[in-house]
Amino acid sequence: MAKELKELTKRADNYSQWYNDLIVKADLAEQSAVRGCMVIKPYGYAIWEKMQQQLDKMFKETGAQNAYFPLLIPKSFLSREAEHVEGFAKECAVVTHYRLKTNDAGDGVVVDPNARLEEELIVRPTSETIIWNTYKNWIQSWRDLPLMCNQWCNVMRWEMRTRPFLRTSEFLWQEGHCAFATREEADANAKLMLKVYAKFAEEWMAVPVMQGVKSETERFAGALDTYTIEAMMQDGKALQSGTSHFLGQNFAKAFDVTFLNKENKPDTPWATSWGVSTRLIGALIMTHSDDNGLVLPPRLAPIQVVVIPLGKAEQVAAVEEKLNPVIEQLRALGISVKLDDADNKRPGFKFADYELKGVPVRLVMGARDLENGTIEVMRRDTLEKESVPFEGIVERVKNLLEDIQQNIFKKAVTYRDAHIYECDNYEEFKEKVKDGGFFLCHWDGTAETEAKIKEETQATIRCVPFRIRTDTRRGYGIRKTIKVPRAHCT
Repeated sequence: MAKELKELTKRADNYSQWYNDLIVKADLAEQSAVRGCMVIKPYGYAIWEKMQQQLDKMFKETGAQNAYFPLLIPKSFLSREAEHVEGFAKECAVVTHYRLKTNDAGDGVVVDPNARLEEELIVRPTSETIIWNTYKNWIQSWRDLPLMCNQWCNVMRWEMRTRPFLRTSEFLWQEGHCAFATREEADANAKLMLKVYAKFAEEWMAVPVMQGVKSETERFAGALDTYTIEAMMQDGKALQSGTSHFLGQNFAKAFDVTFLNKENKPDTPWATSWGVSTRLIGALIMTHSDDNGLVLPPRLAPIQVVVIPLGKAEQVAAVEEKLNPVIEQLRALGISVKLDDADNKRPGFKFADYELKGVPVRLVMGARDLENGTIEVMRRDTLEKESVPFEGIVERVKNLLEDIQQNIFKKAVTYRDAHIYECDNYEEFKEKVKDGGFFLCHWDGTAETEAKIKEETQATIRCVPFRIRTDTRRGYGIRKTIKVPRAHCT
């Protein structure tokens, strides 16, 4: 394991390669036989499961219910909303046939040319069209509203350049789709769900985010407004970490969805959609991890505490007898604990392995500790370890996990805030932006200027912040450049 750790590229040398190395070495994911797709390994999927569990709870607290809609979408559905289909046309995977047959040589299979579909089917890139076609049957009266559904599923967007978790052709996500009787209710829901994402990012992922609205050119295809949370990675760049869209009445009109309002008159519902994906795992890695491996926030760590007994067989048995009640008490508190008493790995290998995998707390106890009434505690976020009294270890570990959660959040906030800059001089901006960071800049509100900035600097306008706090500048930046409301533009 020591050799493997040396092979982990340093962040300062090659941040992108460090990220790729870490995913493989920490057993999160690996490349699959299908180009552009990845295999999420059990340890990586366990992180996603924890994310799912908490987000699902938060969604249901808003009134959303889970449902499931088809993977395959008739091509004609995407044609009904012109802006939507234009936004996804280049990324669609298309099913044209429904059968294979043995080839003439008898040594393989080919597509049966006689099994061509009358209408091609699209592997879902997103589900607005199939869902609103379904809502036509579900929404008849104002009493049927609001209608708030969420589905956990996979989607396909044909990507030419892929990176594990951040951008793959197939990825896992959730997508919420809601219908409301009024514009005000829909817009409020879109903003509410963004706040849910922001709360999850900061309180569970320990990732500070900026909330705002996308520029017209950056918004979701078919939306009137796209609200976003943006997080800063350790390379000074932003990662869009969740979006919530106010769709207006576009999809309802495209699929002829109407209802009788309280005045018994025909009306058209207002829509929202919102989603986050396995990209959040990428955000988790790039925000917190270091040159030794993953650093996971305790609330999302698959293993929160690893317990390692040391010594010969009879010594390990005595140590485990002492440790077992502690393990039971920790588990009773809802803390996930792994006892690693495997005798086929050296202690040093185990230490390095759990450090690489970002386990927040490591407890080590040997015969001498047993005799002295002590136990060694190591915290992954700071790599500090100390020998402490065994008495009261349960409460100490419980408090330590919370301290680690808060400490890595504060560290991320400190890094982010140190890389937020205010800049009103374009020439100065073009020079400084090369080093990354979040820039608070005035913008004239035109797509032409936005395109010019991107062409000349590779910087993008991430969002119009909901508000700017100049006292701390916390929570209101973007990747490389940011726009402010037009009322404040020069």
